[in-house]
Amino acid sequence: MDFALNDDQRAIQDAARAFADAELALHSAQWDEDKHFPVDVMKSAAEMGFCGIYTGEEHGGMALGRVEAAVIFEELSRGDVATAAFISIHNMATWMIDKFGSDDLRSRLVPSLVTMDKMASYCLTEPGSGSDAAALRTTAVRDGDHYVLNGSKAFISGAGVSDVYVVMVRTGAEGARGVSTIVVEKDTPGLSFGANEKKMGWNAQPTAVVSFDDCRVPVGNLVGQEGDGFKYAMAGLDGGRLNI
Repeated sequence: MDFALNDDQRAIQDAARAFADAELALHSAQWDEDKHFPVDVMKSAAEMGFCGIYTGEEHGGMALGRVEAAVIFEELSRGDVATAAFISIHNMATWMIDKFGSDDLRSRLVPSLVTMDKMASYCLTEPGSGSDAAALRTTAVRDGDHYVLNGSKAFISGAGVSDVYVVMVRTGAEGARGVSTIVVEKDTPGLSFGANEKKMGWNAQPTAVVSFDDCRVPVGNLVGQEGDGFKYAMAGLDGGRLNI
């Protein structure tokens, strides 16, 4: 088996490395010291396609594979690991909406996410259950044309700054089958954020608690079907390899 990169993949690697050297590495230490979230630089990364790497082409993504994504993230991490990590999270959240969302949700959000005119965060981890999706406690109860969310997520990258939050919630019974995925947009009443966490390194991205207090979200913001959220979470974390 040949594990060598092909010519196209090497060209992508070279472009990502050049970007990391020119736009990230020179500023990484200062960003960490200042706790600066380099949104303008990430928008420059989006101009190179790095914020919709494996999102489909219909709404502006590059439709590349996970090998190409890994190559890009590896090179960006050489420049600044905190920024590269956030870009990887943004890519995963954008892909989940594009892959599993309704046509309306996709057309409304994905174009602005691949350009990073809007930023996305992924909300799975909870104070009591960590990143165990099957054990999460944040609830979403159907009330007419809305879901009402209650609960909290912990250690969320981009919390308070991102415009879009892809949230894993419990809409049904205990366990994996009761988990769904809902998109919560910034400034939704009932959505709030904790203080930025104290960290050793990784200060070039905000990390905080995301809380939901009777947070009403339109039913149209459900990603896919109720009860499929666990599969979507695993697909995102597993690099999209699950057959779902």
